[in-house]
Order: sequence, then C-alpha cells, then structure tokens
Amino acid sequence: MTHDARNHLESVVLPWWDREAADDARGGVFTCFDNHGRLLSRDKLTWSQGRWAWLCAELSLDAGRGLLSGDAGLWAERSVATAGFLRDHALRPDGSTRFRVAGDGTAPTEPKSAEPRNEESVFADLFAALGLTGAARLAGTDGDHASLRADAGAILASAHARISAGTARTEPYPVPAGFADLASPMLLLHVASEAQRAGVAGAREVAMAAHELLVGASGMLSQGRWWEFRPAGLADEDTLVARHVTPGHLLELAWMLVHAERVDRSLAAPGWLPDLALMALERGWDAEYGGMLRYADRAGGRPEGRSLPGDRYEKLVRETWSSKLWWVHVEALYAARLFADTTGDPRFTRWAERLADYTFATFPDPEGREWIQIRDRSGDPLDAVVALPVKDPFHISRALLLLNRLDAGASTPS
Repeated sequence: MTHDARNHLESVVLPWWDREAADDARGGVFTCFDNHGRLLSRDKLTWSQGRWAWLCAELSLDAGRGLLSGDAGLWAERSVATAGFLRDHALRPDGSTRFRVAGDGTAPTEPKSAEPRNEESVFADLFAALGLTGAARLAGTDGDHASLRADAGAILASAHARISAGTARTEPYPVPAGFADLASPMLLLHVASEAQRAGVAGAREVAMAAHELLVGASGMLSQGRWWEFRPAGLADEDTLVARHVTPGHLLELAWMLVHAERVDRSLAAPGWLPDLALMALERGWDAEYGGMLRYADRAGGRPEGRSLPGDRYEKLVRETWSSKLWWVHVEALYAARLFADTTGDPRFTRWAERLADYTFATFPDPEGREWIQIRDRSGDPLDAVVALPVKDPFHISRALLLLNRLDAGASTPS
C-alpha cells in the first residue's frame, strides 16, 4: 500500500478526535456530529462509547510498543475512564445496556423512539463489552480488572443467550421476521475473541458457538455460501432481503475470522475464506463510479428481488444501496491487505492498491476535519443519516492501526 497508514492516523484522524470530541472530564467521546463535523448533540450512544474504550486501549498499547507516537498513558486513561462511564451509566442488571445517555450519564436529551424497544440493541451491548475488555487488558492502570472482566462476561453471556434464542434486538438494522442475520454472530465472535484475549471467563465457549453459527455446517457462510439475511424457508429466497449482500460486512468478518484463529487455533478460518473475500470485493466494486457499494445484489449491482411490504430494513437497502461509506472502504482495505500478506495472492495486492487509491482520494476532509464519512455514489458528500446519527471514530482508526501493524511487521498484542 503506497499510503502511510501511521502518518494518516497520527496527523489527520486522531488529532481531530483529540481536539473536538474526547470528553476527558467525564469519560467517553462525543460522536453526534453531522457529515461536516458540526456537533449536534452531546448525548452519548453506548455503541460508540464501547468502541472508543477499546480503541483507546489499543492505541495505548501500540504507543507503548513504539508503533505509534503519542501519550500511551493518556490513551490508557481514556480507555479506563470510558469503561467507567459505561459501567456507571449504561449497564443494566440483566446484562443489557442503555442505548443512549446524556453527556453526563443522565437521561438523554434526544426524544426516545415512538417504539420504546427500538432504544435497545444487542450491538450496543456487545460494543460495551468490547470496551470493557479493552480497558481490562491494560496493565498498570487503577482500574479493577477482575470486575471489568466480570461485567464484560455478563454482557457477553446475555447477548449470546438472546442471539441464540432469536430474541435479540438489532437496531438500527432490524431483522425481518423469519430471517437470521449475519451481523449478530459476526460481532459476537469478534467480541468473544477479544474477551478471550482479556481473560474473560466463558468467552471461549461463546466464541466457539458464534464460530459455528457463521462457518459451521449450517452456518451463514456454510461451504462458502454467503447470506447477509438467511430466510427460514425456500419460499423467501427470492426476496430482496434474502438476495442482497453487504460486501463491507463480509470483508470485515473475513479478517475477524483470521484474527480469531490467531487467538484460538480451534476457531479455524475455513480454507474457502479467501475466495469468498475475493467474491465480496468483486460484487461490491462499483464498475461505473469506483468504490465499494454499501449493498449489492447476490449477483452484483443494484439489489433486486421480491419486496416484503413495509419492511424497514428493505427500505434502508433500497434507498442507500449505492452510498459510498467510510467503514465499508476501510474494512475492505484492511481485509485485502491482510489476505495479500497471508496468502501471497497478487489479486489481493491489486485490490488493496485500488481500494487505498479510492479511499484516500475520496474520504479525507480537505479542511482538516478528519473524514467526510458519508458520500453518494459518485463520491460527493451526502448529508444523510445512513444508520446512526453519528460521526464515529472506530472503523477508520481501527483499520489504520491494524494496517500500521502490518506495515511494521507487528502482531496484535496479547
């Protein structure tokens, strides 16, 4: 890759979050910015706070190893403080979390959804657990590491139970009745694998179960078959919901499977995974405008298929399929680069170069406000909410951090 991941992370991305968004007084990070970096609300979404806690921990560890410049102690303090904010204000006794709180942890200022249960999400729960595991892995802090691990384990167990029972709420990506989704076991695997690294009790068993749901004999990717939403019966295989795919998700999951195997060799990445990753790159690439489509049809291009009248998720796919989003591109870029390194296949090298050229030419904000993360099909800024009304620090920083480790020949710290 000709682009310097470390320099971009240190000179473009992190300074903006450090200056504009880190809440060092209370812990956590402000993320309710519009596409141009204007702060619209000081509410804190649990989803983003958990990601921030984990990211700060990893930044601290890499700064301590000399892989990044910056103050390792400051990033550690931010991770632990954000984990403390989550424990004090977002965790519920049943192992779930509050979806949103105000900046000081009190009731949020934004009006709640007309459907109260839309204020719940297993994704928010799992990201909270991810943040707690990140903080728990830091050595030399004042945090109660055993307690952090216990809280992360309780959230992980609760999320696993709900996903297994089919009762998990998945806002902002509601799963239609009669379908199973890829995203839930995907995030469950990743968080459980990270929890294994942190020594969380029971994490290995959850990771094994999620791995089976994904790549087992009847998993969402069984034998290389790719389901984003799998219908319970053959009658619904012709629907748009069943036919559509999310290339960025598949590529993100592909590298997560490789990372999980590095944590625990029993979580083996299947041999057909590189071929599936190549398929995702090919299906997702926009031959007309360049860049990766948010959603695509199983055969490529605009998603097609029979409609499920009134389905919220289908509406999202139809209206935003051609958007060019920050997270899709950085996840695809890291996956392509990782598989180029692990397989030696020159096709992945070419994809990594193509993605790097498009991504760094399109998304960085020319006025220095990190990235303009949401773009239309042609790559122009798009003022729209595509999932959550946030400008999130997670995907860009994580991908650049992981790319920098590849550039430096360094492993993920244990």
